[in-house]
Amino acid sequence: MLVLDHLAVACETLSEGTAWVEAQLGVPLQKGGQHPRYGTHNTLLGLADGLYFEVIAKEPGAVPEAGHCWFGLDAFTGPPRLANWICRTDDLAAELAIAPPSAGPPRALTRGDLSWQITVPDDGSLPYGGGFPTLIQWAEGTRHPATRLPDSGCRLIGFEVTHPEAQALAGMMDLADPRVTLRTGPFSLRATFDTPHGPRVLE
Repeated sequence: MLVLDHLAVACETLSEGTAWVEAQLGVPLQKGGQHPRYGTHNTLLGLADGLYFEVIAKEPGAVPEAGHCWFGLDAFTGPPRLANWICRTDDLAAELAIAPPSAGPPRALTRGDLSWQITVPDDGSLPYGGGFPTLIQWAEGTRHPATRLPDSGCRLIGFEVTHPEAQALAGMMDLADPRVTLRTGPFSLRATFDTPHGPRVLE
């Protein structure tokens, strides 16, 4: 079973992406960390209901240990935008058994006291251009990042994935999250939040 774990905004520079999200949602983001294997760094926002949000970009001067970035950042250009959704599971092997091959194999990662397995294609691209989620399984005993972040006063109301192959994608995942809707149409990602300043949308 999959449930939404967190959402990611991609950007060319972390400062640009962070400023954009802060302007859109009206709340400050928190400093995140580095991902040496994939040469990225991020900022974070705690959401209600055990979710969190990240802004992620290539770290200037970093050479990815993997030889490539992840989350499709090697090919990313343009203004900041919602680019990826990450779903967690307690049985990654079972989810990969029905997932498309383009989801990529599981990679074991650690950062500080965080430990997890996450699917990353060999070239770091996004499966179905972001229409299929990145899959993650946190190691037993790992304290989830959302519990480490201060309450931002923001809550995800709904997340819409629109994709030409939405029906086929739905059959490739055991998704059990009422906040997520898959629709057929030109690709887009859309997240609606309840914030201290009223409803806000990121796309």
